[in-house]
Amino acid sequence: MLYRSMTIDDYEAAYRLWENTAGMGLSEADSRTEIARYLERNPGISQVCVEEDGTLAGTAMCGHDGRRGYLYHVAVHSGSRGKGAGREMVARCLEKLREEGILKCHLMVIGTNSLGRSFWNSVGWQERDGLVLFSKNSG
Repeated sequence: MLYRSMTIDDYEAAYRLWENTAGMGLSEADSRTEIARYLERNPGISQVCVEEDGTLAGTAMCGHDGRRGYLYHVAVHSGSRGKGAGREMVARCLEKLREEGILKCHLMVIGTNSLGRSFWNSVGWQERDGLVLFSKNSG
C-alpha cells in the first residue's frame, strides 16, 4: 500500500468508495467543489492509501478549526480491509494534526453503523456519552 496526502485528483475514486461503503453518509457538502475547498483549507492533512496497481483503496479526510481536529470519511475498500490501512491513514492524519499543534481529534459515526463503531472502539477511540449533535444549514 502507498500512503500519501489526498488531492482533489482523488475525488472521483474517493466518491465511488464512499458511495459503496455501508454506514457512510453523503450530502451536498461532498461535492467536488466542497471537497476541494476542504482540502485547500487543510493542506496535506487528509490521507489516502493506494494499491500497487494504482487503485484507491482508502480515504481519511482530516482537518482542524485551530483548536480541535476532525476526521471524516474514513473508509477502506472491502477488498483491502484487514491490512491496517485504516489505522495507518488515521495515524498519519493525527501526526499531521500534531505538527500543527492540534492535540485532540473528534469524529462522528452514524449511530446505526455498528462496523464503524466497532472499528473505532477497537483502535482506542472513546465513544462519548452525554453529547448531542445539533446541525443547521446556514443558507
